[in-house]
Amino acid sequence: MIKKIYLFAICFFMQGFLFAQLKIGDQALPISLPSNEGGMISLDHFSGKWVLVDFWASWCGPCRKSNRAIKPVYEKYKSKGFEILGVSVDDVKNDWLNAIKKDAITWKQVIDPGGWESPIAIRWGVEQLPTSYLLDEKGKVIAVDPSVEQIEKLLKKKKN
Repeated sequence: MIKKIYLFAICFFMQGFLFAQLKIGDQALPISLPSNEGGMISLDHFSGKWVLVDFWASWCGPCRKSNRAIKPVYEKYKSKGFEILGVSVDDVKNDWLNAIKKDAITWKQVIDPGGWESPIAIRWGVEQLPTSYLLDEKGKVIAVDPSVEQIEKLLKKKKN
């Protein structure tokens, strides 16, 4: 019995190490998921650009507020090499699609169904929504959960 408890404890703590949240300086993990426009979108698609990877869900009020808040920054910097990849963890595809339409989201969107059990969200160590990661043009994490103001400040500093 003690061996089983010991083995369980080791497995539990190892999972935390395997799926710990990405931190500043880490290389972004791969993402390749179905898009709201059909087909698949990969994070590799944004190579050479600064990307905000934004984990969200249609049922998450703070996520929807965050989508509205980032819109002006996206519009201002999208022509200067800034992109957003929205990664929804919605279980119901129509709820996700309706939220995109209602919020008039124009940046790329993908879905990783499963809520807290979404495989990509687990691999990235997402523990709350919204969670976002700002990546530089080489795919390195330069900010975790940055505010809109922090994102704009970093984008102003980057070389265009």
